Amino acid sequence: MSRWSRALSAGWSRLSSRRERDWAEDALKHVLAWKHRSQLASLESLAGALAATPAAVLRVVKRMEREGWIEARGAGIELTASGERRALDVVRAHRLWERHLSDDANMPIERLHRAAERAEHILSRDEVSELDAHLGHPQHDPHGDPIPSPDGRLTRLDAASLGEWPTGRPARIAHIEDEPEAVFREILAAGLRPALVVQVLESSPDGLVVTAEGRTARIDRAVAANIQVSSVRERDLLPAEAMRLSDLGRGEAAEVLELGPSCQGLSRRRLQDLGLTPGARVRVALENSFGDPRAYRVRGTTIAMRREQAEQVWIRRRAGARPGVAAP
Repeated sequence: MSRWSRALSAGWSRLSSRRERDWAEDALKHVLAWKHRSQLASLESLAGALAATPAAVLRVVKRMEREGWIEARGAGIELTASGERRALDVVRAHRLWERHLSDDANMPIERLHRAAERAEHILSRDEVSELDAHLGHPQHDPHGDPIPSPDGRLTRLDAASLGEWPTGRPARIAHIEDEPEAVFREILAAGLRPALVVQVLESSPDGLVVTAEGRTARIDRAVAANIQVSSVRERDLLPAEAMRLSDLGRGEAAEVLELGPSCQGLSRRRLQDLGLTPGARVRVALENSFGDPRAYRVRGTTIAMRREQAEQVWIRRRAGARPGVAAP
């Protein structure tokens, strides 16, 4: 168990006494989110965000006022400088913990948000700083949201809605919204993830037909609105002959181009440690009668890989290599 996981476990025993403070911190995040949309939060919006009664919301608001985190502005609620800094600290802890769960624990992306909602209130500022260093100071969480810096700066996401993106122009997915959950599940079911290169093939009032990593899906416009994309450089696109390692035939030789962008953390490091880095030569050495795993020859070593791992490796056949002919 990692140091941060132990710290999290020890913190659960203190959770009940911190419940009101946790609600206040959740409220701060809500007020901050509304500020970034150039709007003021209200008692009504807080009640909806916290799923709380008006009486409970009033207690939370009084707590935030005592801490000096908010001040009234007409019918709205505005963050003070200290309140905004505290809100950014909570957001930073949340997004770094999501990065940790994704990279170090291989937790599926659909489970990250709920797990981080609990952890964000427990990790101390020093523990968050140590976690940041351990992860290599990442700039974005697994959903593509910017991670606030230690001094409270938050970079704005420079991206546009996929629904507004021109047809036929490649783009890289910069961010996907994880709420509402039903829409988030539709995004994942379509095989769309942050960092993937996507292209709109068809656009109509009803929805879009998009392709990413060789897979095509139809999505509603409401789903597309929760996906933000940015421009991608021509030299960053995979060549037309690119294919997945899982599709390589027995005895065929190939050259590794890159690991898929959705392959991160421990999974990515493991594939790199196995020698699957750009330029490496690879071939199918042995088929499994059950289909999975297969044996591949890489850098003079035979390794076993399951199909879902091989799907993360992008390759191109070596010139002159023919299906069924073993490579030297």
